[in-house]
Amino acid sequence: MNNSKIFLLAFLVTLLVSGCKQNQEARRPVSQASGTFMKKSAERNKKLVSTEEDQIDSVIKRNPKVKFIASTNGYWYTYVIQNTLDTLTPKKGDVAFFNYEIKDLKGKIIYSELELRPQTYAIDKQNIMTGLREGIKLMRKKEKVIFLFPSHIAYGYHGDEKKIGPNQPLLCTVTLHNFISEAAFKKEILLRKTDALNQVPGEEPTIQTKIINTNKDTLTNKHSQ
Repeated sequence: MNNSKIFLLAFLVTLLVSGCKQNQEARRPVSQASGTFMKKSAERNKKLVSTEEDQIDSVIKRNPKVKFIASTNGYWYTYVIQNTLDTLTPKKGDVAFFNYEIKDLKGKIIYSELELRPQTYAIDKQNIMTGLREGIKLMRKKEKVIFLFPSHIAYGYHGDEKKIGPNQPLLCTVTLHNFISEAAFKKEILLRKTDALNQVPGEEPTIQTKIINTNKDTLTNKHSQ
């Protein structure tokens, strides 16, 4: 009787071990398939980036008189209007005010400035196109810059599901009007709300004007000669 129990127990253990080995072996092709997929995906991405860089290079070559600068963040840019007097650029904690226009690499307008409207952007705190987020941080006040963005720092695989297609590199023209600290921006908003509350119905709002010397460096606070 005891021998029968021992034999039965040994038989069950053998079945259990055998089943575990079969399950482990059955999973191997899945792991291999996953690795193959990742490798092919990486190859496709590399090929896509190379193709888009060739397209951007063609745009640059078609405009030999325009000096495009290659950034360290994977895009190219050129100045339409350059501010050589100021030295400050937007940083996290600032609010930027800008307009921009989006075209394809052939120069066809996808979104005009009128469609996109003036933008108010809290630097590095709002979700915008990666290339645009990085590009704005190299601009000075009153500058106008043309950017060439590959799709992986534009709208990527899905586009914007409206006018921008999948994997579409873009040409963006950006005008940075101004930027101020978040504290100054919040104070300005509060003042506007206060003025609106204190406004007498039917009375025209008071407009204050002052002359601004645009040749003033915002870093040194000195006027140019």
